[in-house]
Amino acid sequence: MDKSTFEERKAINGQMHSRQRHDSAHKHVAGTADYIDDMPEPAGTLHGALGMTDRAHAEITEMDLSAVIAAPGVICVLTARDMPHSNDISPSHLHDEPVLADGIVQFHGQPAFAVIAETRDIARRAARLAKISYRDLPHFTDITDAVAHGGQLVTQPLTLQRGDAEAELEKAPRRLRGQMRIGGQEHFYLEGHIALAIPGEDDEVTVWSSTQHPSEIQHMVSHVLGVPSNAVTVNVRRMGGGFGGKETQGNQFAALAAVAAKKLNRAVKFRPDRDEDMTATGKRHDFLVDYDVGFDDDGRIHAVHANYAARCGYSSDLSGPVTDRALFHADSSYFYPHVKLTSQPLKTNTVSNTAYRGFGGPQGMVGGERMIEEIAYALGKDPLEIRKLNFYGETGSGRDITPYHQHVEDNIIARVVAELEADADYQARRKAIIDFNRTSRVIRKGIALTPVKFGISFTLTAFNQAGALVHVYQDGSIHLNHGGTEMGQGLYVKVAQVIADSFQVDLDRVRITATTTGKVPNTSATAASSGTDLNGMAAFDAARQIKERLVAFACERWQTTAENVSFVPDHVKIGEERVAFPEFIKLAYMARVQLSAAGFYKTPKIHWDRATGRGTPFYYFAYGASVSEVSIDTLTGEYMVDRVDVLHDVGRSLNPAIDLGQIEGGFVQGMGWLTTEELWWDDKGRLRTHAPSTYKIPLASDRPKIFNVKLAEWAENAEKTIGRSKAVGEPPFMLPISVLEALSMAVASVADYRECPRLDAPATPERVLMAVERLRQTR
Repeated sequence: MDKSTFEERKAINGQMHSRQRHDSAHKHVAGTADYIDDMPEPAGTLHGALGMTDRAHAEITEMDLSAVIAAPGVICVLTARDMPHSNDISPSHLHDEPVLADGIVQFHGQPAFAVIAETRDIARRAARLAKISYRDLPHFTDITDAVAHGGQLVTQPLTLQRGDAEAELEKAPRRLRGQMRIGGQEHFYLEGHIALAIPGEDDEVTVWSSTQHPSEIQHMVSHVLGVPSNAVTVNVRRMGGGFGGKETQGNQFAALAAVAAKKLNRAVKFRPDRDEDMTATGKRHDFLVDYDVGFDDDGRIHAVHANYAARCGYSSDLSGPVTDRALFHADSSYFYPHVKLTSQPLKTNTVSNTAYRGFGGPQGMVGGERMIEEIAYALGKDPLEIRKLNFYGETGSGRDITPYHQHVEDNIIARVVAELEADADYQARRKAIIDFNRTSRVIRKGIALTPVKFGISFTLTAFNQAGALVHVYQDGSIHLNHGGTEMGQGLYVKVAQVIADSFQVDLDRVRITATTTGKVPNTSATAASSGTDLNGMAAFDAARQIKERLVAFACERWQTTAENVSFVPDHVKIGEERVAFPEFIKLAYMARVQLSAAGFYKTPKIHWDRATGRGTPFYYFAYGASVSEVSIDTLTGEYMVDRVDVLHDVGRSLNPAIDLGQIEGGFVQGMGWLTTEELWWDDKGRLRTHAPSTYKIPLASDRPKIFNVKLAEWAENAEKTIGRSKAVGEPPFMLPISVLEALSMAVASVADYRECPRLDAPATPERVLMAVERLRQTR
């Protein structure tokens, strides 16, 4: 076979940098992909349901469960006192999150007991038979109430500062202050939370959990049961969506299932109803941002002082690092010569908020972009002009240092924005929209171009590590396992492409197996957009070890040197001889070559000192930009997203098909957060948007009517990531900030663009209409 034929084969092998379908895509479409609720249940499986409270903050004075226990089909009822070793599932060191409420209720819907019954229906119905008496206590659900009543979480606030912001604000030629409310968001996965626990002998238990963090589930179950981690095995084949909500929120369901399974020596499954899931599990943090910005007549920023207050809920969960990351991204893509940023994590009598795609970064970035927007309206300029003026500069320019003192060494944002501005014909379209708005009485249009700069790495340095296990079997087939979890984002197929590329075999030779704590221990959550970076490199390391052994074997058997041994498509080449990969592996096995390896990777260069607010918390930055055009009805506040153009940097893409899908999906999800998805609590502290009937996620009809998404194909990661690729999970989520700003421009047109409308998020039709009416009164 000549060289050209081999090159052709390599192009279709399904290796790195090629477009490959998601490994489960055809199963998703056909309905054959197995999720936990699709698994055959072991004989005698029992089902659990949560017993939920109906006070926002109260002391439980009496809990009569006699009717629950007496209900036909109920096997047992668990309370806090039935937890064998600990009633705590807090992911932080603060130990402030109980499995079940014990004496005090801290949010409406907090589970106080769990029912285990023969069927799910029996368990759910029985849970409603409880009679609970309360002594009500004061409750605070909103950020402003929490601020007024000193609702500080135990989690410590963070301060990032450089220079002298206060002094420079006083000296700045111009200065403005403002406040922005940024709403939370429900994860709204297709597959809700679920856990199935199967008891084993002695102290062992196996848990199937829909989780992004199998090791966390393992740790929490072992902690609650009072057994070592080696007694608990956690398995995850796939999730029907995660988005951060399954990083910690699965702890409760897994722990309860495991406790019941060991107590009754029967398999136990927990699958809450959608309403119960939305009520009892955490969401994206709401933020209230107060900002003070000094600038000159050109729009160049001199100083920024901003405070980011967040509704965190009743316990710490991940609120500390979430509010930290909000500050890390409050600069968006802009250099602040003098800056002081502070976080304010607030305790409220609401469910404990948690990780969500972007992990606080989107809230920080929206606040930063609002300041740019304010400056533009104050000066009567295009916000894009202000953006360009304030972008980070080149390395060594003095304008390349973040508020946390990391140098931005890979800055390509100016090129990304310039290319998108030209490709999307932004300037001509903006002029046409301004002309249209002059004569249109009811419909007004808006357009905006916004950038994204997003830091990649866990800010807790220890989490930036991963393991993988690779077996090569005698027939040349390959078994791949690693610590990452698949939630629809295409991680499994990307890492499989890494292995196929390493051995130069077809992708279908690589078997992707369920993530399990029994194969790869001490894994980090699949989060922080680091899943492919970490697990791809760990798998690459395992393949490297096996290949080194195979090369040494070839050198010994063929009496040659390593330079003469290479892996070519489906073969191993030794000198001029080509041996089919399966045949070569069989020979290696017969020669007793070890064909299995555990790989490991830890991210280099990163470090972070939270006490001083200094360090290099991010390995690199991912960049992107989007242009959005909208139309609003000034009589009703309703609007349409007419067109979106995106140019996004993923480095050298491992799989362009998967990456484009992530960008499109992230954009629509982010657009929902900023426009339609509204969380609302009533005066009794009850979440009223707790079901599909009351909570509006984007529909197919809400997607941009024209949606152009392109990868920056010229981009390549300057750092030594797998295949020089970049993360793509979270950065695209912030692209639809352009939709919010386009809506803002359309609203501003009713007052001739003299005033920033200051739209809060989500910019629902009601908020758009109220902003229109307010500005009309200023004309």
